[in-house]
Amino acid sequence: MTGTRKEGPPRIAGLLLAAGGGRRLGGRPKALLEHRGRPLVEHAVAALRAGGCVRVHVVLGAAAQAVRERAELPPGCVLVDNPDWERGMGSSLRAGLESLAVTETDAALVALVDQPGIGPAAMARVAAAYCSRGSLAAASYEGRRGHPVLLGAHRWAAVAESASGDRGARAYLRAHEPEITLVECGEVAEPYDIDTPGDLRRLM
Repeated sequence: MTGTRKEGPPRIAGLLLAAGGGRRLGGRPKALLEHRGRPLVEHAVAALRAGGCVRVHVVLGAAAQAVRERAELPPGCVLVDNPDWERGMGSSLRAGLESLAVTETDAALVALVDQPGIGPAAMARVAAAYCSRGSLAAASYEGRRGHPVLLGAHRWAAVAESASGDRGARAYLRAHEPEITLVECGEVAEPYDIDTPGDLRRLM
């Protein structure tokens, strides 16, 4: 499932899961929620780019055309449509990994669009945990695993096979817990999600 690449520095691509329809937010697509005057998808892409990802694949689902029209995304972003986005995060993760599989990429740094409290510092820390195409790492917040998650290319096929519903890579990570390198990010990021109307107060 993975492409090949020439020798050189590791190529780590950002994989942003931004397809959610915001069901608990009254059907407001998360990618378009505004934070500091701009859509969340712009902030998440900027964090991945500043964290060291030159290429960022953004998986869209709900209101995909509106995201294309409203979001100002930099060169190096690849927009990936997930027609099955309503089936949950697992389908978006599969779509994103499939889009990366034909590129010369060594690892995917997976982030969620609805976590604006996770910025470049956390992205860079987890990306720095890369050591091979078999790498498996994740941010840790006071000992609790969270995002972003680094998936070496040799793991993509198995991750995609296990991804279902809203669990994303959760089942795979649970099964490979001893192999995960945890990178503490609690002092540089806040891993809250924008899931409910009450969470909107965190957006400015």
